[in-house]
Amino acid sequence: MSTPEPVRPGGDDRRGLVFGASAYGLWGLLPLYFVALVPAGAWEIVSLRVIFALGLCLVLLAVFGQFGRFLAAFTQPKALGLFLLSGVLIGCNWLLYTIATTTGHTLEASLGYFINPIVAIALGVLVLREKLRPLQWGAVGLGLAAVVVMSVFYGQVPWLSLGLAFSFGLYGLTKSMLRGSWPALVSLTMETLAIMPPAALIVAGLARGDQLTLTGHGTTHTLLLAASGVVTVVPLLLFGLAAARLPLSTVGMLQYIAPILQFLLAVLYLHEAMPLERWLGFGIVWAAVVLLVVDAYGRGRAQRRRARGA
Repeated sequence: MSTPEPVRPGGDDRRGLVFGASAYGLWGLLPLYFVALVPAGAWEIVSLRVIFALGLCLVLLAVFGQFGRFLAAFTQPKALGLFLLSGVLIGCNWLLYTIATTTGHTLEASLGYFINPIVAIALGVLVLREKLRPLQWGAVGLGLAAVVVMSVFYGQVPWLSLGLAFSFGLYGLTKSMLRGSWPALVSLTMETLAIMPPAALIVAGLARGDQLTLTGHGTTHTLLLAASGVVTVVPLLLFGLAAARLPLSTVGMLQYIAPILQFLLAVLYLHEAMPLERWLGFGIVWAAVVLLVVDAYGRGRAQRRRARGA
């Protein structure tokens, strides 16, 4: 038997950074996956994503010995209600994101996830009555200014961006009400199970109307659509491993990897239009992001100093 590898200080942090960067990196590259699924439409992609993700989750529950926790969720009405709500919200988020990335609006998807932390802060104030620090107030103000600038100078309200930001912000709020009492795999299984019926109906309707692309477009297309379960579950598991090893402030900073990659893909690979007005709107949002990062870094240092003092 080989000697166990000694535990090195900071090892968990290094592994956590790898897991976290991998999770957000995969989420950031999702536009490439969805573009490869043409001619499948957003409704088919999301519905099959729900179905295949649920199947994979059920298998993993058995593999990781979490089936008992999954069954226990059915005995708690409050948790069931929250899982239903979070399932609907994440389903709406997936649909909006897929519509954005398959119709040439990946930049709006990127903007939505840059705005999301600002929306989450605003929801904390409005719903949870949280008090903001000065830099957070500045970030919220800049976020509102960016929306106004894009609406006035670009000529249209960034509805897709706002829909993505608010659906994911409300999803996070709902998850916080569960207070982390359920494993990530159990949560995802319950959420996909909650939206399985409409997903199955949509697939059945597309098949009846001869609009389902799952079959009839080659083996590669079928396998890519079937892989949507893996594409959904793997980043979430990596995120769970990262969250267990890293401070919340570090995880919060890693979240910007995804929209940065989406932005670069949209501009450099998908060649989406980036006029001056859009640069201005993004620039204001990026300034808000800088405020949030500085605030999180400063708060993290203060907490560490207090911990050492204690």
